[in-house]
Amino acid sequence: MEETTSGETSTNFSTERSDSHLSSFNISDIENGSASDLERQIGFGAPQVLEEIRRAAPNPKKAETRLSVILLDQGLFTVYKRLFITTFALNVTALILAATGHFPYAEKEAALFSVGNILALVLCRSEVFLRIVFWVAVKMLGRSWVPIPLKTAATSFLQCLGGIHSGCGISSIMWLIYSLVQILRHRESTSGVIIGVAAAILGLLFISSAAAFPLVRHVHHNFFEEIHRFAGWIALALLWAFVILTASYNPTKRAYKLRFLDLVKKQDFIFTLLITLLIIFPWLTVRKVAVQVSAQSGQASLIKFGGGVNPGLLGRISRSPLSDWHAFGIISDGKDEHMMLAGAVGDFTTGLVSDPPKFLYTRCIHFAGLPYLVNMYEKVVVVATGSGIGVFLSFMLQRSRANVYFIWVAKSIQRNFGDEIVRKIESYPSEKMIVHDTAVSGRPNVAELTVKAVRDWSAQVVIVTSNPRGSRDVVKKCRGEGIPAFGPIWDS
Repeated sequence: MEETTSGETSTNFSTERSDSHLSSFNISDIENGSASDLERQIGFGAPQVLEEIRRAAPNPKKAETRLSVILLDQGLFTVYKRLFITTFALNVTALILAATGHFPYAEKEAALFSVGNILALVLCRSEVFLRIVFWVAVKMLGRSWVPIPLKTAATSFLQCLGGIHSGCGISSIMWLIYSLVQILRHRESTSGVIIGVAAAILGLLFISSAAAFPLVRHVHHNFFEEIHRFAGWIALALLWAFVILTASYNPTKRAYKLRFLDLVKKQDFIFTLLITLLIIFPWLTVRKVAVQVSAQSGQASLIKFGGGVNPGLLGRISRSPLSDWHAFGIISDGKDEHMMLAGAVGDFTTGLVSDPPKFLYTRCIHFAGLPYLVNMYEKVVVVATGSGIGVFLSFMLQRSRANVYFIWVAKSIQRNFGDEIVRKIESYPSEKMIVHDTAVSGRPNVAELTVKAVRDWSAQVVIVTSNPRGSRDVVKKCRGEGIPAFGPIWDS
């Protein structure tokens, strides 16, 4: 998974510890042959003591990996999956109707339905389009008289638009296969070049979708990102070729003659033009900018840019414009500069600490995600672990319509995050935040801490950013207590 907007940390939410007086002995060491050391210490009673140690030792549960939480712990009927199923089911229904002769338009224009699905999936990932959608949602629903269930339903929908993206991706392949079958049935009305281009587009769509399969995406994320980007660009170029060739081919003369007016009247031309504009525009805003990178410790880096930014927005950065891009929450007081707090959890973020750059590539268009929807509510508890606080800090520094309460759990805050972050935290009213340093106070049960804070502060909703396990535990506990809660999902 790409460097997420959640600022993932390694914070452990487990608070269980063994209280046995025998806990100083490590059961795994004993079983691996170091029992002789114990026998030398306590003599002939060692076998009985060993048996007592084995009985007293906790039975460890199978460790949960980040991947298992991401792939297996999201539930069977999430909003994401319901949107995927709905999108796919509508397309399957339309395709069946077309194949059985009950939808003549779709039967004739199967390729157009494939292109239409591609347009829809691009819209669901367009940072420009979603910035507008999120802004409209906050403006329309961010009023005190709007019912909370309506706000939370909108939050769930906007957070899970990836379900529509995935459903349209599979559906575009399905429609293109059907279109190819129709073309092959009437080969006399088309050309071999058109068939070849359509087949090539189909192959690229299939490769791109296979690379996005959750297991592949999270185990080999850089591979997924490169395939998704470059296969998509090649497919877009071939799509233009397909649209132009089909618009200009004369089956009677078996020749091509392009008339511009004929081309612009075609619906697939309009769809392809919109797809192209949506894909190209963010790349036109890419700039190489000077940055100041500081690292208080090896755990996180603070990256500074010029220019103020509104609260709740996120940005993407990269060392090379064609390589992998990474998204981080933006910290800004809205005036002269903004910053990103990057926890050292991967190759890119670790490199920011060990080899801080003087320049980075960034996109001038900042995008909206789950943190932006804080503005939709009246009272919100935001929960962060480690560097995840970065996505929320702007709400401390800038006035927002929401009354925001903070819970931040991290280790060695002063040492790992530095004086500048600490000063920003301390500038916020202490009665509206809980800062828990695990190096000083031990590891808390963050889920229970969150529920108590919601009760104490009479908050309407919880928004959490943590590692997959931490986010899951907080969201699950809150929802079990009847509290609306949202955290990063696997497709964030």
